[in-house]
Amino acid sequence: MKILLSNDDGVHALGIKVLHEELAKIAEVMVVAPDRNCSGASNSLTLLNPLRTHTMENGFIAVNGTPTDSVHLGVSQLITPDLVVAGINCGANLGDDTLYSGTVAAATEGRHMGMPAIAVSLVGKHEQHYQTAAVVTSKFIQRLQSHPLAADQIININVPDIPLAELKGVKVTRLGSRHKAELMEKTQDPWQRDIYWYGRLGQEQDGGEGTDFHAVANGYASITPLTVDMTAHSSLESMTRWVDDLTI
Repeated sequence: MKILLSNDDGVHALGIKVLHEELAKIAEVMVVAPDRNCSGASNSLTLLNPLRTHTMENGFIAVNGTPTDSVHLGVSQLITPDLVVAGINCGANLGDDTLYSGTVAAATEGRHMGMPAIAVSLVGKHEQHYQTAAVVTSKFIQRLQSHPLAADQIININVPDIPLAELKGVKVTRLGSRHKAELMEKTQDPWQRDIYWYGRLGQEQDGGEGTDFHAVANGYASITPLTVDMTAHSSLESMTRWVDDLTI
């Protein structure tokens, strides 16, 4: 099996190194990842500048682009993988945060290019136990070989930042949701010019049993199947009725 491994924290991040080491036990793994931290990049593409690569001493390939660029370039030019994996992200990708995540976006690009794809994140304040997330991912991939993903889905894995021996197990979950994020914070730079920072993440609005928030908070790895179809299917019929009355 061949795996293309990417991330959004950058090619030098600890998470991708730990995951590469674990996945190399079960597959041939090529790392193609951004040359810098691209957290929050979502599905952005580099369209106005050329992409360049640099092969590091450890064999990892750094790209001067986004996570989506890295996966697209990797699949189209460097390797024909059986699976695309993104991570291990330093921090959670839960609930509506998945829309902003470069880690989830890297996996999504793999799916767009016809490959089964997985995103994996480590959830905690200090992000120390990357090995726990790496082992969960490896075990899931091995099981995945006999249970293929649906063609329109990716898998989003979030693992609590605890030792492997303390992990209670794995739960299949749905996405929860947050309250709106805190307002942006205004402060000044050393020259007294106004600058702005994004505020803290909002608290969980929907974090009850069955959600990814709830699973991770209770010591379980969360596995959420995601689809890229953003259509609000439940609204199609009712909207069709009133749109039919529009006079254009």
